[in-house]
Amino acid sequence: MMTLVVAVVLLGVGTFAFRLAGPTLRARVEISPRVEKLMMVGVAVLFSALVAVSALIESQEFVGYARPTGVLVGGVLAWRKAPFVIVVIAAAGTAAVLRLLGVP
Repeated sequence: MMTLVVAVVLLGVGTFAFRLAGPTLRARVEISPRVEKLMMVGVAVLFSALVAVSALIESQEFVGYARPTGVLVGGVLAWRKAPFVIVVIAAAGTAAVLRLLGVP
C-alpha cells in the first residue's frame, strides 16, 4: 500500500514539474518554426489515432458500423463548425437509430 502512495505522489510531482516547465522554459528555449509545425502535426496524428481506436475497437474486436458512423457524422458536423451540443446529439442519435435498425 505504501508503494502505491509513493507512486501516486511521484506521478503527481512529475506531472506538476512538466506543467511548470512549459511556461518557465518557453522564454529560454527557442524552437524553430519547422519543429513547431512538426509538433502540431504530431498532435493531430495522435489525436486522430485515439479517435480511430476509440471509435472502431472495443475489447480487441471491431465494434460494428453504428458507432463509427455516429463518430463520422459528429466529425463532419464539427468540421462544419456546428454547435457542440448539436454535434453530440447528432452523433449519438445516428448511432442509436442505426442500432435500433439492427446495424451492429
